[in-house]
Amino acid sequence: MRTRALGQTPYYVVASGLAVIFLFPLLWNTWASVSAQPGTAQESGYGFGNYRTLLDYDAGLWRYLLNSAVVSALTVALTVGVSLLGGYAFARFSFPGKNLLFLLTLAILMVPYATLLIPLYVLLGRLHLQNSLIGLSLVLAMFQLPFATFMMRISFEAVPRELEESALVDGCGTAGALRRVLLPAVRPGLITVGLFAFLAAWNDFIAPLILISDSEKAPLPLAVANLRQQSMGAVDYGATEAGVVVLAVPCLLVFLLLQRHYVRGFMSGALKG
Repeated sequence: MRTRALGQTPYYVVASGLAVIFLFPLLWNTWASVSAQPGTAQESGYGFGNYRTLLDYDAGLWRYLLNSAVVSALTVALTVGVSLLGGYAFARFSFPGKNLLFLLTLAILMVPYATLLIPLYVLLGRLHLQNSLIGLSLVLAMFQLPFATFMMRISFEAVPRELEESALVDGCGTAGALRRVLLPAVRPGLITVGLFAFLAAWNDFIAPLILISDSEKAPLPLAVANLRQQSMGAVDYGATEAGVVVLAVPCLLVFLLLQRHYVRGFMSGALKG
């Protein structure tokens, strides 16, 4: 037992070192958001003055949180729904040009993100979705779909075909087999796709900056960026740090709640490869 524990010591040392490295910026930022800084709402002592500034900024913190929540929820729903059907089709059906179409889908990942925003801005204007949370969600989901479709394809391919065939023999249709047999089997992959989509939508700044012009419709990252600027070009670092903490907390909670499924989702793809 002691030999086994000694053998795992390097693992724990490396893991602890990495944890400190990754947690230090967040812990430092949390401490800075409640500590005194000149030119901020918390000029002396420790307190939540910077958070009060964030809470009362423009349309209010709760409005920006709601906007971010709506955009993230729509993005996750669109990404999960479309990638589920797309991954199932690529994994289970044969049709002319399947592999070419799949490669074209993945090729979107090689296109620089920022270069597509202006054309998409024009397209959303023609669809009357410019400056809307729905339009922003469609754009964010579009950029998530190549990876999500790839992830769902390898998740479905990791499920033995015999399970689906047994369901079909027992009288299930294609939709029934997908819902009752395959969907529970690929749940880790779905959760991984949803987690990636949530993190991307919640933290994205460039797309809202281009596509959202109404301050009341801005998600939280854009609002925090606008809050940075004070009069005469000064930067309110305290309120900015408070905004970063508020942005980080939901991401940490969601990741901690879903990390087990997230790891299983990636392991299914690794085992398939």
